[in-house]
Amino acid sequence: MKFLLGLIICSSVYQQCLPPYQWPEKFNSHYDCMIFGYEEAVRKAREMGREHVNRDGTIIKFFCVAEEITGKPT
Repeated sequence: MKFLLGLIICSSVYQQCLPPYQWPEKFNSHYDCMIFGYEEAVRKAREMGREHVNRDGTIIKFFCVAEEITGKPT
């Protein structure tokens, strides 16, 4: 089973979120997805910078979901 990562960037000041971004790579476990999600959230916050994050009250959320595998193996 593979896991999909979705990231959502929101502003608590403007009460709005960007559409979820689905990470292109899939993960082999929920744990791997979760750890990567936390690391990517920190990278994005640093990329935006202290001023932007403080001004907009930026919140970065993420979720990991199991990919449904359908059909027969090839």
